[in-house]
Amino acid sequence: MAVPRCLILLAPSANHVYAGQSPKLSSAELTLICPGIGTVAPTQLAGVDYLAADLDSLDGPQLAAISRASATMAYYLVEGDLLRPVALPRTDLVDDDLVTIPKYQGKTNEQFTRLLLNVTLAGLEAGPARRRDDGQRLAILDPMCGRGTTLSTCWLEGHDAFGIDDDAKALEAMAAHLSTWLRRKRLKHTTRVSKLRREGRTLGKRFDAELRLPGAEPLTMAALPGDTRDSAQLWGRKTFDAIVTDAPYGVVHGAHTGSGAHRSPAGLLAEAVPVWASQLRRGGALGMSWNTHGLSREDLESILAEAGLTPLTGPQWSHFSHRVDSSIQRDLVVAVRPVD
Repeated sequence: MAVPRCLILLAPSANHVYAGQSPKLSSAELTLICPGIGTVAPTQLAGVDYLAADLDSLDGPQLAAISRASATMAYYLVEGDLLRPVALPRTDLVDDDLVTIPKYQGKTNEQFTRLLLNVTLAGLEAGPARRRDDGQRLAILDPMCGRGTTLSTCWLEGHDAFGIDDDAKALEAMAAHLSTWLRRKRLKHTTRVSKLRREGRTLGKRFDAELRLPGAEPLTMAALPGDTRDSAQLWGRKTFDAIVTDAPYGVVHGAHTGSGAHRSPAGLLAEAVPVWASQLRRGGALGMSWNTHGLSREDLESILAEAGLTPLTGPQWSHFSHRVDSSIQRDLVVAVRPVD
């Protein structure tokens, strides 16, 4: 590319494997979430990773998109041999330690969770989907939410978050962390744990939270206990603008269901995706990451298409495959529910 006119400094990642792949992944993310940015390419300056773009100015929505990107630390204009810092708008509604504080085995890298969310929401403006206004409040479901990294990331970006998981201990840990975090931050809020009953049976404990920030509509979060394949039944008539989830890798997490059976990730997704598709509003987007060692992209796209969704394809959607460890090659796919 030509001599860059702007550089985006990338934030470090605690995961050294992910950090080595972050420049490639972040450039692909920005190409999707920041329309008009043009070619974005990884580069190094004095041994430090940046993303370079051949632009001398960006408008407000573009700067906001750069600020929301998963690995952005700072933005500079290149002026000869000097870099002039440009202030980025604050786009997070709450402090990011909501997401970064929890540490546990199997936690998805926070940067990747944010990337997956951002790329999924970019799907709302691609293909047969409706356009959304910048800053619009969305209802987002993670149907395999675990301890809630995706749900908390939704709150960072100002969206209502909903989840379901069959691991009662994971939901309890999420509820404990969020309740403690809200108290320590001295934010106006309410949290509630209640029994979830269906057809006279108690399925487990439901968690609800509401965050009331000055000058904004309250943010809501709810997480239900249960099998993801029962998600539509458990949520009833409620539908969502987007579904974002990190599918089981079939290695560390396995593909465990509440019945105690172990299924392959491919088998679980074949059963679950049609359920999730039925919960998407027309024009909504489903974004999912998965281990390509257990399921090929072609097979996953076939599952999505059979559920009535349109997978988004093309070069801009095909640069997210990356290594997690020797047994996991992670990729992501986005599909939309047609408006008609």
